[in-house]
Amino acid sequence: MSTTEAAPTTAPLTPSTPPPGPTGTRPKLTNRGRSSGPVASSNSDATEIPEFEPFVAPGPRGFPPLTEFLDIMDVDMMRKKEEVNKQQHRSSYYNSEHLIVRRGQEFQVEILFNRPYKPSKDQFAVEFVIGPSPEYNKGTYIPVFPTGNRQSSWLGRITNTSGNTVTVGITPNADCIVGKYLLYVAVMTPFGIRRTRKDDNRSLYILFNPWAAADAVFLDDETERQECVMNEIGIIYHGAFDDIAERDWNYGQFNYGILDACLYIMDKSGMLITNRGDPVKVARQASAMLNSRDDEGVLVGNWSGDYTYGVAPTSWTGSTDILLTYASSKMPVCYAQCWVYAAVFNTFLRCLGIPSRVVTNYYSAHDNDGNLKTDIILFDNGRIDRDRTKDSIWNYHCWNECFMTRPDLPAGFGGWQAVDATPQETSDGMYRCGPASVQAIKHGQTCFPFDAAFVFAEVNSDVVFYTRNKDGTLQTVKVNPNHVGRMILTKAPGSMERRDITEQYKFPEGSVEERTVLEKAEQYGCQRETSDLPPADVDLVLPTMEVQVGDDFELTLELINHSDQRRVVDAYVSGTVVYYTGVTSSEFLFRDPTLTIGPNKSVQEVIVVESRNYMRKLVEQANLHFMVTGKVKETGQIVSAMKVVTLHNPQLTTTVSGGGRVNEEMMASVEFTNPFTFSLEEVYIRMEGPGVMPPKFKYYSLIPGGSSLVWSEFFIPQRAGVTRLISTLDCRALRQVHGQATFTIKP
Repeated sequence: MSTTEAAPTTAPLTPSTPPPGPTGTRPKLTNRGRSSGPVASSNSDATEIPEFEPFVAPGPRGFPPLTEFLDIMDVDMMRKKEEVNKQQHRSSYYNSEHLIVRRGQEFQVEILFNRPYKPSKDQFAVEFVIGPSPEYNKGTYIPVFPTGNRQSSWLGRITNTSGNTVTVGITPNADCIVGKYLLYVAVMTPFGIRRTRKDDNRSLYILFNPWAAADAVFLDDETERQECVMNEIGIIYHGAFDDIAERDWNYGQFNYGILDACLYIMDKSGMLITNRGDPVKVARQASAMLNSRDDEGVLVGNWSGDYTYGVAPTSWTGSTDILLTYASSKMPVCYAQCWVYAAVFNTFLRCLGIPSRVVTNYYSAHDNDGNLKTDIILFDNGRIDRDRTKDSIWNYHCWNECFMTRPDLPAGFGGWQAVDATPQETSDGMYRCGPASVQAIKHGQTCFPFDAAFVFAEVNSDVVFYTRNKDGTLQTVKVNPNHVGRMILTKAPGSMERRDITEQYKFPEGSVEERTVLEKAEQYGCQRETSDLPPADVDLVLPTMEVQVGDDFELTLELINHSDQRRVVDAYVSGTVVYYTGVTSSEFLFRDPTLTIGPNKSVQEVIVVESRNYMRKLVEQANLHFMVTGKVKETGQIVSAMKVVTLHNPQLTTTVSGGGRVNEEMMASVEFTNPFTFSLEEVYIRMEGPGVMPPKFKYYSLIPGGSSLVWSEFFIPQRAGVTRLISTLDCRALRQVHGQATFTIKP
């Protein structure tokens, strides 16, 4: 509208609509009035330090010539892979042209002067700058005086002199800021300081150091350090508690551009440079930034099954594509689910030097109301009321653990900390979770920051069955305290085996310690079910099954009567297709048998499940959920059992052939046969391998039923050692198809 039709001047102005300036434009937002300078929150911006800083004003003819004083000709960062810095700092795997070192440990640089260095006459300093507004008292400007006649916050010493070359050893503080620094060399003259020009070739990255005892991330176990910092090959566990499945992942923390992408994530978050030496703050900030819910972070979550505008979560083979795409596009990447969030978060943490691992919790509760109960509502006859049952239990849920001290907590609560980037609930106003001390979770100290109560509920909730009375009230009829948090797994260090770490999160079910922990959690506000129900004398058991997708199979119900009297049970068997989050998609089976069980006897009921009933309703991870409930006529007791059947998909056959040596060409092949009678459309196949092959993909518009394909790619290994090629196949009709080949590259 025209200016004459503008709103009256008496209209209220909200904070989101500041008043217009004199010319009708909004005023420029600055720090003026709040701080004397800009807030340093970007590692990519660096202020250039002047080449000459005079001590006195120049004379009538300017400064006298400085040729007789020491001058800097060159600075060698000693950044090549074979040189001492990268070997000693375990950074030779990083595909970077820059020097990468770890804090709390000495590294060396060589300085070439115009003449031999004279300790009695010459003074020089090695200066380190990080961020846009370096300040000495904030640790963003660090001058190091290796001659020892002036105090330095970092240690510096001359380790060797040869002709005009001086080798300087520098030890960054074990709590210094982590990120990208610029290095300058400055020489003192009577008239001022003369220093090198700004040169990106003289930049270096300083990382966390789990090998340094003074560092907050120190991990005193070399096998664990190799696994949780240096290993690029991940195994992420999924499937069901009694049918565990594995998928491989290339963390790729050493790949070209990944370190810069991780630093960009912190820049994008607006995290203060001065906070980036604290692993607790770094992990918490990254937990928010790995998802896009409220801060335009790295990954967009999607559980719908429709991935038209991105890559299906089941299609990814590693973190490299995701992080490089985010850093280059400056936009969130589509799409992710919990294991993708955890895998990319793991890359971030390991890349920066924080020991980390991906863990999987089977039957993971999602507690959003502060209690320790997952509610299942039944009709009076024992059948589940799906309209009123809103809570769900994830078949599995993946999060991360990172290793660090916790000076903000009492002694004993450092070590492994749970962090989770999957956006479930907000924490301090943002979608993030942790770091929460695993020791605090185990001992019920849910009052400790950050989000210990939420993680505690994920592994300790009770499944509570209620019947709904005619007046709308709920009556507790059964409590299952053992279903949630059934098993927690991670990859074993130094092997491809799995490691059960359930005991690190909880005491054995039913133990005295467990009861004490639950009582303590109640004191801090976690509510749990306290109904004292008599034990049922009828048990219901469902079998463990391994079923291929597309197969018919039998579901056998077994009812066991432990009493001396006959029992009649009205049972209800419901089979639903569910997402792995436990959310129901559709029901494909319902039976309501009435079973009579003799005293101290058992009876079985066999139900045939036909593929034609479930195939057309499957969602991406092919999970079938069977819930059986029933009511014993004689006692009114409720019996129940739940079973998740993960249908097994066909595998990709992945093979490698060729020289098997560094820089010798090899070939990778992926073979697949469509096992169905129908065609698969819009199929993507991906493969990659740490140190051998960057991410690649191939698109097939149609794979007819029963037909086979072979895709081959050449690659040249870049480094020696045991590695793995990871492949996936993904289309709308078939998810979670993957394969791998493990092989050794010789030098």
